[in-house]
This record gives sequence, C-alpha cells and structure tokens, in this order.
Amino acid sequence: MIRCDFYRNTSGKSGLPSFIVAYLFKPSVRYLFWIRLAQYYKKHTLIFKMFRLLLKRYSYKFGYQIHPLAEIGKGLHLRYIGMILVNPGVKVGNNVNIQAGAIIGQVNRGKHLGCPVIGDKVWIGAYAVIVGSITIGNNVLIAPNSFVTESIPDNADVSGNPAKIINFSGTKGYIEHEV
Repeated sequence: MIRCDFYRNTSGKSGLPSFIVAYLFKPSVRYLFWIRLAQYYKKHTLIFKMFRLLLKRYSYKFGYQIHPLAEIGKGLHLRYIGMILVNPGVKVGNNVNIQAGAIIGQVNRGKHLGCPVIGDKVWIGAYAVIVGSITIGNNVLIAPNSFVTESIPDNADVSGNPAKIINFSGTKGYIEHEV
C-alpha cells in the first residue's frame, strides 16, 4: 500500500532513494506513510495510539485529517497541502485523487444516514463535499465546489450544489499513474 501511494504521489517514481527524497519534501507521501502504518497496526492498541499521535501532529502541520480507521484502497493521491477531511466510516477505492479542501463525511440524520462508499478511479475536486450513506461509482469526476448528497453512477461527471450529472465522460486524463 505504501509503495502504491508513493508511486502515485511522485508521478511514477520508484526506488528507495526516490522514496527518501519524497518523504522529506512531499507532505502527502509523509502523511500517507504514517496513516498506512497506523492502519496496519490498528489491532495493536499501544502502537496504534503512538501512530495516531504522530498523525495528529502531521494533521496540524499539513491540514490532512484522514482517520486511520477509514478503509482506503491502494494508490490514494493527495494533490496539495490543505485541509482534507475523511470520516472514519468512509470506504474509498483504488486510484482515487483528492484535492485540497475536500470533505468526505457522515450524515447523522435523514434518509442517507451514514458514510459514503467511493469507487475506483474517482477524482474529487477542491472543496467538494461528499456526505451521507451514498455510493460514488467507478471512474467518476466530482467537480470542485460540488455538494454531493445522492449516489452517482459509474463514468459520470458531476458539478454544482446540489451536484447534478453533467455528462458521462468520466475521469479520462485526470487519473495518472494507476496502480
């Protein structure tokens, strides 16, 4: 998982020297490294708590607030430093890009009570909000500043508040260096 995240966040680079440089100079690589370790050790209470403290430090430093109990597939790509919030009940597929300011959260009342399930090859634009027990299909593009509260089918492009399907061209050209 760490290798896949590293590959996507460094534009397809691989190898230990590249990893060390990326870890030192790319906040997304550093944050994802520690979140993957926290996810791996979530059943070991003491180790998990140590990683959670380190993640809290990096959350303050970089703005990412991705809960280690969120189920995240391989190849997560965080484009820029900035607030990204992911609730612990969220399920995210493989090769997902999340831009700065995105919120993926839970609804506590109403017909969509719960957290979203996001498919593979999804591009989530800056300041997009995805909330509720909804399903985002595979190969979906969510435009910046969209507010998504309803399920989205595969290959859709959505935009607006509330989000509406604008076409079915998907994420062609948006998802690079797939794993």
